[in-house]
Amino acid sequence: MEKFFEDVAVGETYETSGRTITEADIVNFAGISGDFNRIHMDEEYAKKTIYGTRIAHGLLVISMVSGLRLRTVNFDSSLIALYGIDNLRFTSPVKIGDTIRAKITVTKKEEKEKGGLLTLRHEVLNQKNELVAVFDLLLMVSYKNS
Repeated sequence: MEKFFEDVAVGETYETSGRTITEADIVNFAGISGDFNRIHMDEEYAKKTIYGTRIAHGLLVISMVSGLRLRTVNFDSSLIALYGIDNLRFTSPVKIGDTIRAKITVTKKEEKEKGGLLTLRHEVLNQKNELVAVFDLLLMVSYKNS
């Protein structure tokens, strides 16, 4: 069921399904973004780092979480715009083979002239239930009768 600004309450939470990070994901994201940093692309180099292996791009992780959210909370035609991302922190590395999911909590609602502004706290967890990233996503969403 599609949600509009009025359908969402502060404190409401959602849990996404999981998504396993593959080598293909990292290689494809590097090609799209142009970020070929050795920590993502060079296993021999990465073995000598504090991570011991290659890690996923942080922006790849939050992009994947965006897709997981879209399958969990439907703002399909009510979404006006991505307004911003606040308080983004990458707290642990995400490695090839890790499965990420997100716990999403509505933390704030603010009425604006053109639509409502929702703040959604995203806690990104791996398969061990460890926090790997956290951020506040701000979405501009339309009102039901707009």
